Amino acid sequence: MSSNKFELKQGLTAQEVESRKQQGLQNDYEENVAKSTKDIIYDNVMTLFNFLNFAIAVFLFAVGAYSNLAFLAIILVNMGMGIYQEIHARNLVQKLSIVAKEDVTVIRDGREQSIGTDELVMDDIVLISAGEQVPSDMKVIDGKAEANEALLTGESDLIVKMDGDVLLSGSFLSSGQVYAQVIHVGADNYAVKITSEAKVHKPIRSELIRSIRKVSKFTSFVIIPLGIILFIEGYFIRESGMKDSVVASAAALLGMLPKGLVLLISIALTTGVIKLAKKRILVQDMYAMETLAHVDTLCLDKTGTITEGKMKVQHVHELNPKFNESLPLIIGSYLAESTDNNITMQAIRDHFEVSNRYGAVKTMPFSSEKKWGAIQFNEIGTVVLGAPEKLFSEDRLPKEVFTAQEEGYRTLMLGIAEQGILDDDGTLPYLEPLVLLEIDDPIRQNANETLAYLREEGIDIKVISGDNPVTVSNIARRAGLVGYESYIDLSTKKTEEEVRQAVHEYTVFGRVSPQQKRTLVRELKDNQRVVAMTGDGVNDVLALREADCSIAMAEGDGATRQISNLVLLDSDFTTLPDVLFEGRRVVNNVTRVASVFFIKTIYSLILSVICGLTAIAFPFIPIQITLIDLAIEGYPAFFLSFESDKRKVQGKFLPTALRNASVNAVLVVINIVAVYLIGENQGFSHLDTTTLMYYLLIGISCMAVVRACLPLNPLRIFLIVTTIGGIYVAAMLFHHILEVGFLTSTTLPIFVAMMAINIIVRVLIGFYKMKKSNLTISEL
Repeated sequence: MSSNKFELKQGLTAQEVESRKQQGLQNDYEENVAKSTKDIIYDNVMTLFNFLNFAIAVFLFAVGAYSNLAFLAIILVNMGMGIYQEIHARNLVQKLSIVAKEDVTVIRDGREQSIGTDELVMDDIVLISAGEQVPSDMKVIDGKAEANEALLTGESDLIVKMDGDVLLSGSFLSSGQVYAQVIHVGADNYAVKITSEAKVHKPIRSELIRSIRKVSKFTSFVIIPLGIILFIEGYFIRESGMKDSVVASAAALLGMLPKGLVLLISIALTTGVIKLAKKRILVQDMYAMETLAHVDTLCLDKTGTITEGKMKVQHVHELNPKFNESLPLIIGSYLAESTDNNITMQAIRDHFEVSNRYGAVKTMPFSSEKKWGAIQFNEIGTVVLGAPEKLFSEDRLPKEVFTAQEEGYRTLMLGIAEQGILDDDGTLPYLEPLVLLEIDDPIRQNANETLAYLREEGIDIKVISGDNPVTVSNIARRAGLVGYESYIDLSTKKTEEEVRQAVHEYTVFGRVSPQQKRTLVRELKDNQRVVAMTGDGVNDVLALREADCSIAMAEGDGATRQISNLVLLDSDFTTLPDVLFEGRRVVNNVTRVASVFFIKTIYSLILSVICGLTAIAFPFIPIQITLIDLAIEGYPAFFLSFESDKRKVQGKFLPTALRNASVNAVLVVINIVAVYLIGENQGFSHLDTTTLMYYLLIGISCMAVVRACLPLNPLRIFLIVTTIGGIYVAAMLFHHILEVGFLTSTTLPIFVAMMAINIIVRVLIGFYKMKKSNLTISEL
């Protein structure tokens, strides 16, 4: 096309539009960084843990051991919960992203047309006015306007756009009107390029799941060779037959996999998700709650995070008694006639009543270049609204101006020239002051308490913004942030090394680019920090994706919501302690009961090795293990997981759980070996030996439940009584299915004596640990 403005404003012809559409140069690209349903199902199904369990199930099914397949219910429920939660959260975010499609005015065939933004093509000429969003990257060819690019860059100052300047998609025009030519469409647009960088798979950051995977990985190296050895011994050496050999081998292998613990973690996290949803917090990745419980560094954006993201008139100082009565009409008329539509003018309109009492003769829009706007009226003269220092000399400024600026407020003054005429060259007449307006983005309610609480909990807070560092520092000061005075303008740092160094020296960061935000988060993580990041704009996407836990505001950009772990539906960061408490509840409760689950893993591994070396059959079958999974591991742990626990997370999950489980697991092994030797010596039947072993296994496992319930309260006493009574009753009621019998006059005294010894040994070990480590009974 010709560069002549007149020809440009003729726009594209219908044939040129069709040609560009055929070339794929249309703005119909839909960006979606959310996981697909297929990916969600794949991630929840295709795990090593599931593979090992399903492989064992296939062999049991093949030999017709159907009653021993009950454990599959735990695996299927766990998968179903994970898939449902992820799909449900994703769908909610997609609903949040649905907005009314805006039409845009284009020039085609020399006339204005209104079309959808997805109908734009390369080189289209678009007419954009104040208050409208830029639908695609464009170059201004005529006119002048001011653009707000805060969502893209984080910079809240308005930017003047004239001939040759580029308008970025996603920005808004705050004043003026321009003709602009489309220079990028679809995936080539600036905002899409940034969000596409975030379209990388973000692995689950969960210590609980990582620990389960470690156990699964370790057992995977053991399960296959042990399974083969146990089967060969059963089938060829003991000649037990195909079915019995497979069942015995499967029981040994299933015991090593903590199925119940995986389900408990899912239930505990899902419960947290439901609780937070009631508090208007959408959890897209339920493991993010656990991650936030471990967070030691929180990176906050300024606008929409510490502040409400909405400018508000805080104070109005009337400066001229002469106009006190007519002041509401003067301000109302100015607002009615003004075409300005920036966030400051919106705040003023929210505060004052708009009333068109005086008719305008001439209007000059507000611009960030001259920092004032003016309207000439018929009856009252010229009224000017702008920065105080631009309207009046320093000696005429009221003291309230300096006080407000020191407090970090944005100040505007309204002046009037009763006989003044508005010149086209922008020269202001002599003005009399009318009012001083103190305007601010209000600090969120409870922001001070939230920041103070997070600091008390040992969380280091960094404020990262694209805005002026002095402004951000003032806001941080009013929010009560410790270290607010330590700020830096990151636009002065040109190398990545300088940016990385700055994160260790400053608390407040201003003029930060999207790439620099990501670099700051990376540096913190490289120094073994667990980082959470909040944000609401495209400029935050890269850093949010990099953070261990990403938190988006619902009022922010759609791509930001899609890639974040958590979405604050009320865009209120003061709800973060609620997430922190839920994360701590999950981690502390799961850690407390995990030892009950790992007992089975440890003793199954040791007994499998012993059986492999001695060619003795594994003493239990899968259905027996499943009853323990449900009654001893699942039932009490399920209810204990709901208890409140706001304590800081201490220690590592896996070492703590294995250490606590090891004593009971060793007791189980000793008891099983002892019963086997007694049975061989006394000539017990296979049924009596198996029954005694199983009842002792139940007893020692119940000891772990009692320990997990310390210190006692009414609920925990109830759980102890019903767990012990319930599983022994179940074992007797379903003894045929479980392939066990009843304790006899011969085996009952042995059971009582051995359990008494087990209890004494466990108590003595507990008291020894208390004395050695200065622990309380609840920390045993």
